[in-house]
Amino acid sequence: MKDNYLRLNQLAIDGKTVLLRADLNVPILEKQGTSINMIDQRLRATIPTIDYLLSKGCKIVLCSHLGRPGGVVDPKLSMKPIADRLSILINKPIKCLTGCIGPDVRTTVDTMTSGELVMLENLRFHPEEEKNDSGFATELAQLADIFVLEAFGTAHRRHASIVGVPKLLPSAPGILLQSELSMLGKVLEAPTKPLSLILGGAKISDKIKILDNLLDKLDVLIIGGGMASNFLKAKGLNKGKSLVEDDGEQLARE
Repeated sequence: MKDNYLRLNQLAIDGKTVLLRADLNVPILEKQGTSINMIDQRLRATIPTIDYLLSKGCKIVLCSHLGRPGGVVDPKLSMKPIADRLSILINKPIKCLTGCIGPDVRTTVDTMTSGELVMLENLRFHPEEEKNDSGFATELAQLADIFVLEAFGTAHRRHASIVGVPKLLPSAPGILLQSELSMLGKVLEAPTKPLSLILGGAKISDKIKILDNLLDKLDVLIIGGGMASNFLKAKGLNKGKSLVEDDGEQLARE
């Protein structure tokens, strides 16, 4: 798969401030006082990139979304528990800020020293994030010298932190995203046969284009998770109490 983007090791990042857009949208199962139970695989997957940036003396500004707050502040979807867990995993303090943009955030970032990490508050507390607002992207970009994307699961979204910021800063994929892109390239260009795909998740609308591109290459397609409900309904079968997207049945028929 041909590409025209820089690799992380091609960027001059030594001592720079890096805005690391990660996918830290993980299920928080329960909270009991200060004890939080969460599925932290995505956090762990980000660590190689964090370690690499720290080895270069970078100041790291982490950002992500969590859940679907709909552009309003929802304390239950704060990034604070995520920052606390990631801090434990990397054995370094991570300060969770109370916002994403603004003078207070800028002041904190400007006073960071080499090897420090901060976590911006939930990007989706701002409606401008999902609207790919250029002003919001500019304010995020002004926090850093370099942008690193480490969010394969949301890389297809036209959100400010995904497509707006890279237009304004030298950018590269993180270690995990680079690996995932390379693997996807192999599947698209020269797949090992027979090729099977297991596709799950809740939203068919997010994945229908992937299906369109891969169908001719697949020998076996297995659809599970919430997506399957849309296909069951399209076939006139009983989906039980499973949720179906508003246009999910029509997409499945097509």
